[in-house]
Amino acid sequence: LYNNKKIKGELFMDSSLYASLAAFGAFVFVLVIAIGILLIVANWKIFTKAGQPGWATLIPFYNVYVMSQIAFGSAIYFIALIVVWVVSFIGNISGIDFISSLASLAQLVLYIIYCAKISKAFQKSIGFTVGLVVLPVIFFPILGFDSSRYIGPQ
Repeated sequence: LYNNKKIKGELFMDSSLYASLAAFGAFVFVLVIAIGILLIVANWKIFTKAGQPGWATLIPFYNVYVMSQIAFGSAIYFIALIVVWVVSFIGNISGIDFISSLASLAQLVLYIIYCAKISKAFQKSIGFTVGLVVLPVIFFPILGFDSSRYIGPQ
């Protein structure tokens, strides 16, 4: 498959391998950028459907605060996430893996609750909630671009 040559005790690979790896890396890079843009636009649409400014999706931490307002009607989700992030950070810098693992589990639980709340806020079913949890790259754009209406936190 590869044209390996041994020159003065060193192993050299054919340059076509490097070209293939570079092409694959470029493809993955473009794919990740495209998915990122899709999710930004989808969140922008979700924010505007909920009567919030779309540009808020671009501001770190503030976008989580706005998401908390949309799904919960208060900052409780935002505060809980900040606490989990701080606990995770403390676990990481102290080297206590159990704390970091526990914080990761808490963050997963919070994400599932957020998906359930955002689903209900847009009159979606339990199946849609499962889709948001398992395939967010597909279901958040669906939520942003479909004709569902925001009815407020439930």
